[in-house]
Formats: sequence, structure tokens, C-alpha cells
Amino acid sequence: MSLQQTISEKVKEAIQQLYSADLESVELQATRKEFEGDVTVVVFPMLRVVKGNPVQLGEAIGKYLVEHVKEIDAYNVVKGFLNLVISDSYYLNFFAEIKNIENYGFVAPSEKDKAIMVEYSSPNTNKPLHLGHIRNNLLGYAVAEIIKASGKRVYKTQIINDRGIHICKSMLAWQKYGDGKTPESTGLKGDKLVGNYYVKFDQVYKDQIAELIAAGKTEEDAKKEAPILVEAQEMLRKWEAGDEEVVKLWKTMNGWVYDGFDQTYKALGVDFDSYYYESNTYLLGKDNIEEGLATGVFFKKEDGSVWCDLTDEGLDEKIVLRSDGTAVYMTQDIGTAIQRVKDNPDIGGMIYTVGNEQDYHFKVLFLILKKLGYDWAQYLHHLSYGMVDLPSGKMKSREGTVVDADDLIVQMASTAGEISKDLGKLDGYTEDEKAEIYRTIGLGALKYFILKVDPKKRILFNPEESVDFQGNTGPFIQYTYARIQAILRKADFDYDTPIVDIVLHEKEKELIKQLELYPEIIQNAANELSPAIISNYTYDLVKSYNSFFQNVSIFGADTDQEKIFRVQISSLVGKTIKSGFKLLGINVPERM
Repeated sequence: MSLQQTISEKVKEAIQQLYSADLESVELQATRKEFEGDVTVVVFPMLRVVKGNPVQLGEAIGKYLVEHVKEIDAYNVVKGFLNLVISDSYYLNFFAEIKNIENYGFVAPSEKDKAIMVEYSSPNTNKPLHLGHIRNNLLGYAVAEIIKASGKRVYKTQIINDRGIHICKSMLAWQKYGDGKTPESTGLKGDKLVGNYYVKFDQVYKDQIAELIAAGKTEEDAKKEAPILVEAQEMLRKWEAGDEEVVKLWKTMNGWVYDGFDQTYKALGVDFDSYYYESNTYLLGKDNIEEGLATGVFFKKEDGSVWCDLTDEGLDEKIVLRSDGTAVYMTQDIGTAIQRVKDNPDIGGMIYTVGNEQDYHFKVLFLILKKLGYDWAQYLHHLSYGMVDLPSGKMKSREGTVVDADDLIVQMASTAGEISKDLGKLDGYTEDEKAEIYRTIGLGALKYFILKVDPKKRILFNPEESVDFQGNTGPFIQYTYARIQAILRKADFDYDTPIVDIVLHEKEKELIKQLELYPEIIQNAANELSPAIISNYTYDLVKSYNSFFQNVSIFGADTDQEKIFRVQISSLVGKTIKSGFKLLGINVPERM
């Protein structure tokens, strides 16, 4: 039983013994810094069952707890708040128990529990990954790692949107204007090369629209009749009919893109356990629609199209099959979800990492899957996140005004290098060592800036602001970790001896209280699907450590026991920073 649970039980016992009344629950919180104490019992809610003065009630409970809980040394009452002073021995014993636990805070997964599948990335194969994809990948990867740390088995997956008119636009533009160029002949990553032709298509399309309007066509007609669009639509028809030449080109250009994506994923530090491809899954779901028609989940309109009536659930009617029998996105998503559970029968739920513009789509998808009778449908979740904006405004793929993911990763390392040079932090390092550290700092800055924000919130991303060695930033936390490693290297003595008999400095006590929170923080972050909870906990831990570092002498301690303990606590704080950052996909440099 944790100390908090013990206190809660003893408070209930005190109310029963002293007032013959029963409390259902006890509200505990951390004691505010301006008062003496570690744990505060909120007395006010108890007045519902014990009438009287809150201060007197607090005094009576405080006295009872000091007598009956050995870990409580003293108490004080401020209005309706009972502040409890916890003994040094409790914190020292607790610290001794956790200091050598490998993966402290993590829960080992149980084979009995169902697995969770987390989908993220899911790009189109007509352009390289951009800043918006970076937020998606970082969120999905971190959430998967956090859920894993909380004790669940996790599968990471994505569905690649490798078919459709947007893919044909890149293919057609390359065919017309590419002169046979390849990633090898140009030195460009394959996804960048293909993306250039997506932009080229849009330029030619706009020019043709302008020409048609100048020749007397309406804008609406011009958009439909532009020759390059008509050709792209014809190419899509050929692809769907299995035309050998079109399919060959499609496979070639998609291959270029996949190679490019793999390089970006590696640079970003994310991975996947499985891949699904829209070209394979777009026909999935049609059989499920037939089954749903037979059971009354769907209905057919006069034109032959199939719909699901969700008006009783406060939504509208949703098409699931066109009148010509072709699938829509909803058909495919129904089929893909069902297929994933067939492929992995131990899946008990799925998390879809997709921007908030798809909120309605996922409400409908989850509702339809429930109506189809799948029990796992109640455990589906849309990890909805806000867009990423730049100081210059919104990004647009067709116009080529997006921030390319690869370019941003390089830029972040460059920015980290410039700031580090100005601060003179890496004097004496080789150029290769500096380049690796700049990359770690730059990528850490990017990831932390994005992940410290609640997923639901929109982000205004400023690269320079993110690479700051002060404040709530990745580099500030990385620098503290590197400082701790320098302390450990300086400690030329055995600091593994358990220390259980010293008087704790208030800053040491604060640090142990922070460390005590870590397992609960992991569980909260997993339940809320929010890496921001891990990010901000790590920042709070670092602030607490820096306050300790500034106020308490480590190597100038009065006794060897204190010196050993201060190195021990530094070591565990360092491990916890590294652990928290690893859950976020962020590396920490040993030197900085």
C-alpha cells in the first residue's frame, strides 16, 4: 500500500473512531510551497458528514495520524487544510527501494491483456513528408511507447495512401515533363522527386484553366475540362482496370517514394511493425457492407447507393457505397479495421493518429463498426490533433509551400550548431562529435517543442525559439542531463551504498517527491494519450534538480554519507530524464 493510500485509510479510521461517521473518500494534494508539509488533507469536504469547525476537525485528525502513522512526523492546520510532514526515513527508504530498479516507472506487459494498435503517419505517395506529418509521427510514436511503458502490448502501423487521382497527377506530370529523371540520375530523394511533379501538375493545371477562361469558358467548366486533369482521370481509370504500363509506372514511382519515406523515418527515429496499402485495402469492406445490408445496419436508396442512418445518434445519413458499386473512404476504413483484427486476433483496441479535420469521419466509422457488432469497436479512439502553423502562415502541398520534413531536420541541427557556437558549449570536440551533438540537440528541440503541447491544441512552430538552452525546451533538459553525467564522471568513489540515516535537505526531499510521481505520470499519459504529460513532468523534474544543484553542494557535503546520497539522487534523476525522453523518442547527449 502506498503512503497516500495509508493516509486515506487512516483518515477514514480517524473519522470513524472520533466521530462515529463514515467517509467515502479522502482528498489529498501536494502541500503548497509556502506551508510546512509534504501531503495535504483537504478537510472541507468532510464537513458533509462531520459538522463543526474545519480547523478543529483538522487538528483532531492531525493528532490521530501522528499517533497512528509512523511516517508522519508532524502536522499543521491552515484553515480547512491539514498539512502533514512526512519523515525523512520514509523518503530515504523509498529512494533506496527505487534507485536501482531498471526501467523504474514502467509496468511489464501481460500476455493476458489485449494488445493496442496505434496507427500514425499514413502519408500519400505523391509528395514528401512535411511538418504536419512530423507532428503526426512524433505523436503516434510517443503515444505507442507510453502505452507500452504503462503495461500494454502495442502494434505500430500505418496505411499508405498509394492510389487515387492525386497519385496519378504526379505520375502524369513525370511522364510529360520528367525526361526520364530518376532519384539516381538527379541525386534527389525519391519522395522529393515525385513531389516536384505533383507541384508541376498544379502549375500546368492552373495555366490551362486560365487559358480556357480567356477563351470564354466559365471557371467551373475550365476546372473540369483542363486537358491535364482529363488525362489524369483517364490514367486513374487505366490503373483501376489494371493497365500494364500504368501499373508498372505506378510501382516504380511508389518505390522511389517508399525509399524516401524510409530515410525520413530513420532520421526522425520512428518505426512501424506493419504497413497497410490503400491499393490493397480499397476493395475491403464491400463484403461487410453486404452483411450490414442483410442485418439492417445499412439501407439502399433508389439509385442503388448504400447508406447508414445515424440520425438517432445525432449525426446524419452516411454513404458507404456509391450507386455504381464503388467504394468510398468509409467503406475502406471499415474493411481495414476488420482486417487488422483478423491479422492480429489479440487486438483489443485501435488508436488512429489523424488531424482534427477528420473528427466527424471517425465518429461515424466507430459508430458503424459498433452497429456491425464488433465488441472491440468500443475501444477505438481517434487521437485528434491540431494543425502546425508557421510564423509565415499555413502550408500548402500543391503550391510547394510546405516545410519539408528532411529540410527541417537539417535546419534544426544547423540552428543548434549556431547557438552552441555562440555559447561556446562544445569547445574541444572534434567536428564529427559536434555534428552528432548538434543533430541530437536540434532533433530533440523539434520533438520536444511539438510534444510538450497538448495534442488537441494548434501549434505555431518557431525553429529558433525551440532551440533555446533556457526555459521549457528540449536543449535545456538535455543540458541538465549532460551536467548530471559530468557529475557522475567526477565521482571517483563507490556511490552504490544504501543511505538511510541522514537529515534530508528540503531540495533533496522535493526531488524524491518528484521521482515518486513518475510511475503515476506514465499511467496518466497513457490514459490521456498525451505525451505532453511526460514532457512537462520531465521539465518539472529538471527544474527541481537545478534548484537542488544551485542550493546544495554535492562534492562539498559535510559528510561522506551526504556526498554519496547526492550523487545517487543525481544518478536517478539522470536516468529518469533519459527514460522520459526515450518515451518521447528523444535522445540525450552524454556530453554537451
